[in-house]
Amino acid sequence: MKTLADLGDLSGQRVLVRCDLNVPLDDSGAITDDGRIRASVPTLEQLRRAGARIVVMAHLGRPKGKVDPRYSLAPAAARLGELLGTDVRLAADVVGESARQVVEGLADGDVAMLENVRYEPAEESKDEAERAGLARRYAEFGDVFVSDGFGVVHRKQASVYDVARLLPSAAGGLVQAEVEVLQRLTTEPQRPYAVVLGGAKVSDKLAVIDNLLKTADTLLVGGGMVFTFLAAQGHPVGRSLLEEDQLDTVRGYLEQAERTGKQIVLPTDIVVAPAFAADAPPTVVAADAIPQDQLGLDIGPESAARFAETIASARTVFWNGPMGVAEWEAFAGGTRAVAEALTRVDGLSVVGGGDSAAAVRALGFADDDFGHISTGGGASLEYLEGKQLPGLDALEG
Repeated sequence: MKTLADLGDLSGQRVLVRCDLNVPLDDSGAITDDGRIRASVPTLEQLRRAGARIVVMAHLGRPKGKVDPRYSLAPAAARLGELLGTDVRLAADVVGESARQVVEGLADGDVAMLENVRYEPAEESKDEAERAGLARRYAEFGDVFVSDGFGVVHRKQASVYDVARLLPSAAGGLVQAEVEVLQRLTTEPQRPYAVVLGGAKVSDKLAVIDNLLKTADTLLVGGGMVFTFLAAQGHPVGRSLLEEDQLDTVRGYLEQAERTGKQIVLPTDIVVAPAFAADAPPTVVAADAIPQDQLGLDIGPESAARFAETIASARTVFWNGPMGVAEWEAFAGGTRAVAEALTRVDGLSVVGGGDSAAAVRALGFADDDFGHISTGGGASLEYLEGKQLPGLDALEG
């Protein structure tokens, strides 16, 4: 995979940079977690120092090929400008007259941003020719292309894959760092190697569980997905989230782990409530005795302590998915315990992006408390599944 060093002298060159600035916004349009924007800064600063003329491409939300002011990149452009200490001029369109004028007005070291690339219907098109047509318009704005949005490298999209095939291309520092960390997780990781999986659904993580059972020593399971595991063992789960169509698959994982000497660790206690609500009264019950009228919203304190002990004694840990409804204080204990344990790992600790990254920041942890916080939850999981990622494949050679 080519890197910035392979692109040579970039002074005066127009550099198209695909960033991942897909940050969460509150109802007023204010950014609630700027982690992805901050993660994009080092590569952009390096390009500025090199005298490049930088054109940032990014998306926000899912406008589905239509211009929607709710998904404008204006908040991201403003925050990026604050972090870089320079004005980041946002074009009023993606590949139209405003974009052309903004790019033409760049001087060495300047940074501009195109509007949300997902305003363009062809950006996410399944039609190769449509995407290629849009990629050619992107390519008119750049002499070289830098892929630095790891959160989208698993997507075959015009600003990720197709434009990389039209211009001299390389990975930015963020993508390079993400790939190096994931290689450490998949190629001879230091042991013990523990993986912590949470989130809502088992079905979202079937392939990654299948692959990790071959490489990890211990799999700790929490979040909504744990109830399908408990039900597969024959335990009642009350009104908890349950994927009945995955019960046989989960039983297969449990049998595979036992057969191959791997550990799948499930909670022994659960925090339940009568309703899915922040103010619902929490109760701790045994994991094999969830009342019929209750639903599980977090792993219990006994389980949290056990998970933390296993994590802290590991040399390599990958975590993806909260242990409960971490945005509600009454049900954040398990997630907080896992996060705190990751800060004590003597080795590599990786927070696998997405909801996990947002949760640790919301709980007051700093990014540098961990070995690595990924910016791409879905991309990280697909890499760990062993899938080919189109955005990385396009940078080979």
